[in-house]
Amino acid sequence: MTVHPSLQSSIDAWTHSIEAIVELVKPLVESEWSVATDLPGWSVRDVVSHIIGVECEMLGDPRPIHTLPRDLYHVRSEFARRMEVQVDVRRHHTALEMVSELEYTVIRRSRQLRNETRKPDAEMRSPLGEDRTLEFVLQQRAFDVWVHEQDLRRVLGKPGNLDSPGAYLTRDLLVKALPIVVAKRAQAPADSAVVFDVSGPLEFLRTVRVNAEGRATVDGSVSLGPTVTLALDWDTFVQLACGRVRPAAVAERVKVDGDHELAAAILDQLAVTP
Repeated sequence: MTVHPSLQSSIDAWTHSIEAIVELVKPLVESEWSVATDLPGWSVRDVVSHIIGVECEMLGDPRPIHTLPRDLYHVRSEFARRMEVQVDVRRHHTALEMVSELEYTVIRRSRQLRNETRKPDAEMRSPLGEDRTLEFVLQQRAFDVWVHEQDLRRVLGKPGNLDSPGAYLTRDLLVKALPIVVAKRAQAPADSAVVFDVSGPLEFLRTVRVNAEGRATVDGSVSLGPTVTLALDWDTFVQLACGRVRPAAVAERVKVDGDHELAAAILDQLAVTP
């Protein structure tokens, strides 16, 4: 029995992104590992430590027994505390130690994924301590790794892979969240339509339609006379949807047509990652 076909796209996206991360960080000198990223309190080393830590948990390795310092200002929730343990335990690791552990972890995880025989709906414990399907967890891992690849690329000044397999998977997951953003969070009125016109390496157009009962759906068809149209490039969309920037910081990169008040509410609520 081999990997189920519906899992392969997530595995391929994960493989492409994590191998790209290895190539990004291998040449870094010691000082570059301490450069701050867009994630509060996290350096390049911390982002890579997070990736290693989660993959180790996917392998079934025991979580480190480690007490966090009390002065980590960016740790404000139990979720953040859980994520921080795998990061803080590696904060004094050298560049060589980081690269060696990353490469070894990728080898182990790649072998595990190649030998995966469970069905997509098999229940498993996710790295967040939740019971989820295997399909969901693998999609989330591919999404997380691609987004962190982009975190590293931005701070290291090495853009790329904005149209990679991980980018397409990320687009699909973020688009699925748009109805909740528009109808529930931003409280778009009944019978409204909001268009997201995204350009760049991965361009797409999606319309979120809110019906008379306030329920929203998303599709790829054009809307005549939409309530709001938001035009922005793919990288800006990703940074907003993943909470890397606030709308005010990228205002000049977002063109708004229509109801500006509703547009501001949508942009303010667009971040869907923890």
